[in-house]
Amino acid sequence: MTDVKRVVGIDVAKEKLDIALRPEKTFWTISNCESEFPSLIDKLAEFNPDLVVLEATGGLEMPVSSVLAAAGLPVVVVNPRQIRDFAKATGRLAKTDRIDADVIAHFGESIKPEIRPLKDERTRMLTEILTRRRQLVDMLTSEKNRIKTARARIRKDIAQHIKWLEKRIQHTNDELEKQVKQSPIWRKQDEIVTSVPGVGPVLSLALLTGLPELGKLNNRKISALVGVAPFNRDSGKFKGTRSIWGGRANVRSVLYMATLVAVRFNPVLKKFYDRLVQAGKKPKVAIVASMRKLITILNAMVKNGTKWQDFSQQNSCR
Repeated sequence: MTDVKRVVGIDVAKEKLDIALRPEKTFWTISNCESEFPSLIDKLAEFNPDLVVLEATGGLEMPVSSVLAAAGLPVVVVNPRQIRDFAKATGRLAKTDRIDADVIAHFGESIKPEIRPLKDERTRMLTEILTRRRQLVDMLTSEKNRIKTARARIRKDIAQHIKWLEKRIQHTNDELEKQVKQSPIWRKQDEIVTSVPGVGPVLSLALLTGLPELGKLNNRKISALVGVAPFNRDSGKFKGTRSIWGGRANVRSVLYMATLVAVRFNPVLKKFYDRLVQAGKKPKVAIVASMRKLITILNAMVKNGTKWQDFSQQNSCR
């Protein structure tokens, strides 16, 4: 996006939306409720903005961003850390909702973030179920740790809670499987991804909900989106160690766990990992490199609609 003349920045709070328009420096505030969205759409349509920028705020931004996108407005939701870093770089240290909205608009005006399709209703629902599953698993892990040192009286209560959590996790697993089966597109990608040794349904679901760009971008871009692409840290004569940075943490954490399994049971990933370790790479560095290789393999498979058996045979012949 090279020609951005008018940008709207929206600072989303639970109760209200603070809106800034640049370069006019126009500001206004509305309630963050769906009854206010039609008038917001009409007002923004009058301005005809090139970009409407919002921060990702834990889901609070989804109702308004979805409505604006459905109305045909050029909406982009960006990582809040990018906004904070931009504010520091431009010397905007003061913080109010109005200032935040203007900083968001200024960010869009200067950086021109790429517009990507927002999640549809079904994808958002799947994301919520997957998030809830992650919360339940975390609680289950905590309770299993507590029961080891708990006294008998408390241990009984914890054991009952563990049984309840296990039932709820199974329920969410069934619901996730049901949602995937209802979508032919999701079902096809799930079959492709889970055909890879070491990749299970949890990573497949994380990719469906958190990385819809899989199979649509080149390997470098998809690695950067996940946060496993190494970036140089050089300055003058100093040559720093390349490191990963940013990306989608939820996807990356699940990818990490899948890679730990894959480097043991997937022959391609195991060979790749062992070769790096034998060459003197630290295990952590080798794991990150294996994560990058796994996501690029999955990216190529989804792009070509190829399952693991066919993919591995095609690449072994090269």
